[in-house]
Amino acid sequence: MPQVFGKLPIHARSWTTLGAVTSVEKDDRGVYCRCGDALLSVTVLTQALIRVRVAPTGQLLPRRSWAVAKDDADYLPVLMGVQETEDAIEINTDKMLVRIERDPCRIVCMDQAGRRFAEDAETGIGWSENTVAGWKKIAADEHFYGFGERTGLLDKRAERKTNWTLDALDYTTLADEMYQAIPFFMALRPHVGYGIFFNTTFWSQFDLGASKPGMWQMETHSGELDYYIVYGPTPAEILETYTQLTGRMPLPPKWSIGYHQCRWSYESEDVVRKLAQEFRDRRIPCDVIHLDIDYMNGYRVFTWSPKRFAEPAKLIGDLKEAGFNVVTIVDPGVKYEPEADYTLFEDGLEHDYFVRQANGEIFHGYVWPDKAVFPDFLKPDVRHWWGDAQKALTDAGVAGIWNDMNEPAIVDRPFGDEGVHIWFPLDSPQGPAEEQTTHAEAHNLYGLGMSQACAEGLERLRPNERSFVLTRSGYAGVQRWSSVWMGDNQSWWEHLELSIPMLCNMGLSGVAFVGADIGGFAGNATAELFARWMQVGLLYPLMRAHSSMKTEKHEPWVFGEQTERICREYIELRYRLLPYLYTLFWEAATTGAPILRPLLYHYPNDRQTYALYDQVFLGASIMAAPVYRPGVDHRAVYLPEGVWYDWWTGDRYEGSTHLLAHAPLERMPLYVKAGAIIPMQPVMQYVDEHPIDELRLRIWPGDGEFTFYEDDGHSFEYRDGAWATTVYRVAADGEHTTVYIQARQGHWTPPARTVIVELVGVGEQPFEDDGSDRTLTF
Repeated sequence: MPQVFGKLPIHARSWTTLGAVTSVEKDDRGVYCRCGDALLSVTVLTQALIRVRVAPTGQLLPRRSWAVAKDDADYLPVLMGVQETEDAIEINTDKMLVRIERDPCRIVCMDQAGRRFAEDAETGIGWSENTVAGWKKIAADEHFYGFGERTGLLDKRAERKTNWTLDALDYTTLADEMYQAIPFFMALRPHVGYGIFFNTTFWSQFDLGASKPGMWQMETHSGELDYYIVYGPTPAEILETYTQLTGRMPLPPKWSIGYHQCRWSYESEDVVRKLAQEFRDRRIPCDVIHLDIDYMNGYRVFTWSPKRFAEPAKLIGDLKEAGFNVVTIVDPGVKYEPEADYTLFEDGLEHDYFVRQANGEIFHGYVWPDKAVFPDFLKPDVRHWWGDAQKALTDAGVAGIWNDMNEPAIVDRPFGDEGVHIWFPLDSPQGPAEEQTTHAEAHNLYGLGMSQACAEGLERLRPNERSFVLTRSGYAGVQRWSSVWMGDNQSWWEHLELSIPMLCNMGLSGVAFVGADIGGFAGNATAELFARWMQVGLLYPLMRAHSSMKTEKHEPWVFGEQTERICREYIELRYRLLPYLYTLFWEAATTGAPILRPLLYHYPNDRQTYALYDQVFLGASIMAAPVYRPGVDHRAVYLPEGVWYDWWTGDRYEGSTHLLAHAPLERMPLYVKAGAIIPMQPVMQYVDEHPIDELRLRIWPGDGEFTFYEDDGHSFEYRDGAWATTVYRVAADGEHTTVYIQARQGHWTPPARTVIVELVGVGEQPFEDDGSDRTLTF
């Protein structure tokens, strides 16, 4: 952001670097090293998590309330050893060793085998003007993943990644700043893995060897270097620790993992009713219809258009009867109307809820309602006010909120004129009086604060029903409050391809409930592109099709009978897989595991997976190899070690191997690991169309285990124990395969149902499910 911050490139600056250790203090949490005027703090939080802070002034900054979900004091003291030698101070835990070299002061971590990671480079840590930075060595076979929302391929080695939320309209593979700013990554090489969370909300940047091969650098416009080192060694272990720190997603309503249909805009009640009827008449499952900005009265947030949506409660009630939930868009810009009777604006003005400039004047910009002002979501009372204002929508029956334009996206003159994209002045004061900062620190938090206000408000307004929350912008930890989509993509084959590594890197950044607009938001999809995108959309944790008003319509049936048939088949497969998918959401909520996973997640020691961005796992058992180029009916597929089965044909393959998969338009190559157990249900037109009276366990020969999670799918009672888990295990012994079903655990009992255990390619056995132990032999 040199045009904004006016900083020299990092290699051209004069740096003061951390010198020799002059004194050392220890306590039961870590060590504190004085290096002249500067202070280095190394705190051990768990056996695999340490926090490093360097204060050039010698005074550590106070904790921010909007920082990590779990503060240092929330961790119990860890059993560790501290040993001082003439050359270094060494901190030992059961999983890692942290060595602080004395002269010059440098940090290196080692695993139990003595392999080094997160090792300071020669420069180490330095500061210049209002900037601090750290430099570390890149191991020869080290690769970098995560970084939140990023275009390009999966591995980010030799790239720069800037953390500054931006309306990334018309983004390409060369985009840097995006809608999300998540300063977290993981570094992997065979048998070694670690994560870095750069704990700063100021502008920051990672340079992964782009400036100097063999060295990565982190820089922030803050007064302190503050970062966490998360030892793995596997991606799963890294994410479990990282999401303990920044928080995990709550369980969403089950209907939200069904199919969503959206357009800018379904502009009237009549259009929405016809849309819903088309889905039901054509027997294409759908659970959610989104309403974009045209449902509002003059784009005033929390209002309804008296002409286009004159009876919103009746419309939403009728849709609910037909099995549809309604999600409405909300933007942060509040129409500036001092002479009009607009209660939201008047209340915000009266209580000083809007962001002001440093001179005290209320800041304004231009968005959909024309001149607008913006809430200061850093203030708790503003978040509460905004959350309660959603009552105008929930009273009509709205079940979810889609937060948009919250980077925030603003221009400097009325929409329709040639405007320049701006943001609040960097010196604008924000936050409560006791914790006031400026926009320079608060900018990246704007979408996160709006999402928090939304989620907390919806739980107050709908205390008995889980709500769905979606956001375009956010910061690390956004998963606690919202799902995320990848913003305004294009109806390009390139954007279909991009979506795969983008969503995988979001999952590797702790944000599991993610999606991209199926079919592309801007531009006109072809029938072939839409069919292929719907196949990939089956895999997205958030399965939503969305298109712009400036395009042709993008509903499944507008592309002809063949495309409609393909869309129906893959949406139906999504609904058949809902028991499996819902369990994956539970895993994400309890462990931080992504739902959509790159192959390196399960095979981190297989170098073949490090650059493999176009094959993905859905959970641990199903692997997909999507087609993302026009006219392609075959593609190369890599099968890692083990035994694999073709989902469609049942053909058996031995890994590690490459094969050429046949992929005609109606088929996306899908593979299943030997020993996989996939719970499936009958096709429904919407999630709660009727109770699941038949549960099919598809099991592939081999050895495996699966814990199946269930609850009522809509209430918060699971928090009080109203859930059930069943462990299924399969074991192959010579010519026989045995399936073990453990007794159901938990205090929720599913409706009466038949369970059909299908050993794929062998046979099936049904039984009435009473929750008891069972053993079946094939």
